[in-house]
Order: sequence, then structure tokens, then C-alpha cells
Amino acid sequence: MECDSLSDRTYNHVAFKINDEEFDIYEAKVRALGVDLKPSRPRVEGEGRSLYFYDYDNHLFELHTGTLSERLSRYSR
Repeated sequence: MECDSLSDRTYNHVAFKINDEEFDIYEAKVRALGVDLKPSRPRVEGEGRSLYFYDYDNHLFELHTGTLSERLSRYSR
């Protein structure tokens, strides 16, 4: 992201969809960068998996294996 560094960390974030089969590959790549990862939050089965991490300027990013429509469908059950 191009902007000033953030002084505080928030939950405001940019999310990117990834394939579930590639989750472990992306997680390894992010961990190799040495950035701060947020602990995973509890998930409802079928909601998908997420990896949250901060860049060096305190911007939060998410890599997620599901879609919004899949999440909403799962929550409606």
C-alpha cells in the first residue's frame, strides 16, 4: 500500500481470495517475510480459512480461502 505508516494497528484491512489448496504455500511465504501475523480467530466450519498479517507500516492484510457469498450462505444455516 502506498500511504503513510499507521501509528496504530486496527482491524481495517484489505482481503485477497486464495485457493484453499494454496493456503499452506501462502502462509509459508508470509512467515518467511518476518511480518507480524495475527492469531487466527475461531471459524465456523465451511467459512474458509484466513491468514491475517501486518506489513511494516502497520497495514493489515487478509488472505482468505472463501467468498463472501459462501460465508453468508454458511451463516444462514
